[in-house]
Amino acid sequence: MKINIFWFRRDLRLEDNTALQYALQAGLPVLPVFIFDSEILDDLPADDPRTGFIFDSLEKINNELVKYGSSIYILRDNPESAWNKLIVSFDIKEVYINKDYEPYAINRDKQIETLINQHNIILKKYKDQVIFEEDEIVKSDGNPYTVFTPYKKQWLLKFQNVSPGKGVKITTNPENFYQFKSIFPSLKKIGLRKSNIKVRDYDLSVIREYHLTRDLPAEDRTSYLSPHLRFGTVSIRKIVSMSMERNQVFLSELVWREFFMQILYHFPNVVTESFKSKYDNIKWRNNEKEFEKWCKGETGYPIVDAGLRQLNETGYMHNRVRMVAAGFLCKHLLIDWRWGEAYFASRLLDYELSSNNGNWQWAAGTGCDAAPYFRVFNPQTQQGKFDPRNEYSLKWIPELGNKKYPKPVIEHKIARERAISAYRDGLKF
Repeated sequence: MKINIFWFRRDLRLEDNTALQYALQAGLPVLPVFIFDSEILDDLPADDPRTGFIFDSLEKINNELVKYGSSIYILRDNPESAWNKLIVSFDIKEVYINKDYEPYAINRDKQIETLINQHNIILKKYKDQVIFEEDEIVKSDGNPYTVFTPYKKQWLLKFQNVSPGKGVKITTNPENFYQFKSIFPSLKKIGLRKSNIKVRDYDLSVIREYHLTRDLPAEDRTSYLSPHLRFGTVSIRKIVSMSMERNQVFLSELVWREFFMQILYHFPNVVTESFKSKYDNIKWRNNEKEFEKWCKGETGYPIVDAGLRQLNETGYMHNRVRMVAAGFLCKHLLIDWRWGEAYFASRLLDYELSSNNGNWQWAAGTGCDAAPYFRVFNPQTQQGKFDPRNEYSLKWIPELGNKKYPKPVIEHKIARERAISAYRDGLKF
């Protein structure tokens, strides 16, 4: 039997899923496939909570597919080997995917397209995880924006002329799923283990007051939406439409997400290099003992330490605190932003290369549209502004205020002068 395949990746939902909708309309039975990529999993602990979240999301989808007489075909393998197995096992006409814009994904998809084309199989690609992709928001000369404000202005102008939709149920021939029954594999069979850290459900009720509470970590009035956007368990079109109606500040954060995605797409070198190349000459101190103190939340600055402890325990860190903690590592400790970026990547449930890289380079002063290098935030001032009663800090640092809590690893004034001097010297080259 001739079939088409829909390949789940960063789009773990049945509702408002662009490539899946097109696949179901194409006329042939659709086999849903997910590949646990061994090239990624082999570098992660077996109980990584993000892979656990992927597993749980797939199981929910599979339970829905059973109602249509179908199942998800799951493999754990490297993508090329997995597709060779699929080509041997099924008579495939077309493969449907939603595009992914990270460098690894772009290369992977090129390799798979070359492979399946050799077997006369067509790859059909669609935009799904963003409102505007690649070259849709560019300057009049065709070059990408590298400053956020004009990018956002163009984004909003263009958005007025599109209808992103608010999410639709599968109504398009759900019976067109390939009819087969498969026992959903266990975590153990895939080579995974259950994590103690869980991805929270998102809460959209906070959007209306987001501009009032966004900078107050003790309030805990964040949406917890970011991991769901990262793995596509919710449609970006639904969230943007809701944000447009409820809160422009929240919408702006979603535009930042797409801004950093297009920066990564157009400037893939930012993964390992400073966006502003002149900053590559900064001489970082890279003191390993101080980095370890930062990672453990033992710097002696409560708002920094509370953030790292929240991250280590839950996989989350409040967004305002991320900025403070990142700036502290780069400026106060003069530790390379790439060290901090890698640590966040290993821990954050919502880790996304483009946003993580963009925000770390912003904090370090090395990125596009970044704060000037001589702006060194005082963590004590930040504490007073955003956690004045120490509620957030006490939640994560029970020993705060007694002798067990460490003294500051460095005094702010000394750190500020040292940072400005190091940056200035680096920029002379």
